[in-house]
Amino acid sequence: MRSIFYAISILFLATIFTACSESFTDPRDGQSYDIVKIGSQTWMAENLNFETETSACPEGDKRNCSKYGRLYTWEEAKHICPEGWRLPDSADFEQLIENAGGAEAAGFALKSTSGWFKKGNGSDDFGFDARPAGYRLAGRDDSGTTSGGKFDGIGGYAHFWSATETPDGLAHYLLLDFSTKAAKLSAFGKDESRSVRCVK
Repeated sequence: MRSIFYAISILFLATIFTACSESFTDPRDGQSYDIVKIGSQTWMAENLNFETETSACPEGDKRNCSKYGRLYTWEEAKHICPEGWRLPDSADFEQLIENAGGAEAAGFALKSTSGWFKKGNGSDDFGFDARPAGYRLAGRDDSGTTSGGKFDGIGGYAHFWSATETPDGLAHYLLLDFSTKAAKLSAFGKDESRSVRCVK
């Protein structure tokens, strides 16, 4: 009887460990990403860090890419997720917000437990681990592309592109802010660079 109980206990612990350590390896560059299931959705639990010519590390510092992932314009973000994954639309984010406790509480539940300004850290209840990568304002570099522009918001904001456009030509993104426990969808210009979280 004791050996049966022991075997069941080991199996239970192994199941928990497997669920907690689930990951995905991007075949394009070999980078591994933790993944998490929230409600019926499966999300990457890290910001995408696939390098392209026009993507950027937060604050322009390559060391920030490993911590925060890369920033992408909306046009690039639409097609940047690896095969089997996609850029979430606004409905996906609305479902995530609902699953994480509703608009007034989801920001706190999704934010990482460290790294946010002025005690604006979250509880990371679901393992989503949203980090404040900030964003890059639209601008043109010396080559004339829209990859230039000033960086802002690192430590204060997490902006995740959605695939949904607005009628006036903007694009929605999920906004998490150091100063509030809320989470909401906002919209801004497509030439700005923001983070990407892929969903299955």
